Parts: sequence; C-alpha cells; structure tokens
Amino acid sequence: MSVIYPTALKQTRMEAVRDAIDVAAAGKLEIGTTAMGAVLATITLADPASSVSGAVLTLLGVPLSVAASGSGTAAAARIRTSADADVVTGLTVGTSGTDIIIDSVSITSGQTVRITAGTITHG
Repeated sequence: MSVIYPTALKQTRMEAVRDAIDVAAAGKLEIGTTAMGAVLATITLADPASSVSGAVLTLLGVPLSVAASGSGTAAAARIRTSADADVVTGLTVGTSGTDIIIDSVSITSGQTVRITAGTITHG
C-alpha cells in the first residue's frame, strides 16, 4: 500500500525543497543522459528558483537557455544547490509529459538547450 500525505504536508515538504535549492545562491539544473551518465547542459536557475502551490513545485524564469557542454540524448535531470549538493534527482526530461520540458532531446555540444517548463509533483 502506498503512503499518502495530506495536501498541507505535501506543500510543506515541497517548500522545504524550494528553500534547499536557494539555500545560499541560485541553484542549477543539470540535464543529462540516462541516470545522469553524462551531463549535457547546466542551467543556472532563477533566484528564487521556484514557486510552490499545494503539492507542485514549478520552476520560475522559464524559458531558460544555455549552450550545451556535451552531446547525447537528454533523458534525466537533477536540481543542485550552487555548491553542487543534490536537492532533487531522478527527474525525467523530454519535449512533453515529463518533469523538465526542453525543446529537443537530441543535444550537440555548443547548441542552445532551452527549458520551456519544469514541475515536480509530490507523490
């Protein structure tokens, strides 16, 4: 049986995630290949990085873009603090229906990677 949290507690937990991302300075979003095997792009997030409503954390400042640092197929993402501490890992990446929405999952070093949306929903 799944664990079920009340909505108010979900919001409190997501607010803690929001605060952890922005702990000292703007956090960052890393886009990578499956299971973050290789980082393809690192995007500095807005500060604050997100807003929370109920059980949903939504990235602010989108669209965001950066030149890719690697080549490959984007499939995973993680959000880290400015000091490189993981806050959220295991995010999905795609052009629709995923946690992080980007313009193309086929990435070549030097090309512009554009984040058009990002949401994390508490389970």
